[in-house]
Amino acid sequence: MTEKEKMLKGMIYDANNDPRLIAERAECKELCHDYNHLRPKDVEGGRKIIKELLGSVKGNFLIEQPFLCDYGYNIHIGDNFYANHNLVILDGATVKFGDNVFVAPNCGFYTAGHPIDAAERNKGLEYARPITVGNDVWIGGNVCVLPGVTIGDDCVIGAGSVVVKDIPPHSVAVGNPCKVIKKIK
Repeated sequence: MTEKEKMLKGMIYDANNDPRLIAERAECKELCHDYNHLRPKDVEGGRKIIKELLGSVKGNFLIEQPFLCDYGYNIHIGDNFYANHNLVILDGATVKFGDNVFVAPNCGFYTAGHPIDAAERNKGLEYARPITVGNDVWIGGNVCVLPGVTIGDDCVIGAGSVVVKDIPPHSVAVGNPCKVIKKIK
């Protein structure tokens, strides 16, 4: 089994000694670089790069520069998606955003993790778990979403939160670790 196959299956893999994964990350970084260095008025050029970079794009979207990701092809955005400046998505696994998702500045969605055992971690090994964000979700500024998390439909995640567990639909959740503080009726 290749390291990429292991990555996509959620197994421990070695991203730094696999020529295919290294090449895919390099190509992704090139596209991110091109996107981040476009003139702000070049909206169509930006849309073209994002459509080439991401796995799928549905309808209307805007991702403010700068934007960084690892592979791009594991990221899927729904209609009416907006991300403010400094979005980082480590997409070793799938990251899916529903329709009407708004992401404030300086947010990170990290599918990547590393073994707790130092000897394994020091070998450069990692794993990736998918992240899913439902429809009609607002993510506040400086939010960090960790591997394997699902955020349900119609949620608000408060600024500065670290989301380590699933957030059920129709919730306002805040904090570190992020916890539901209110249900949305």
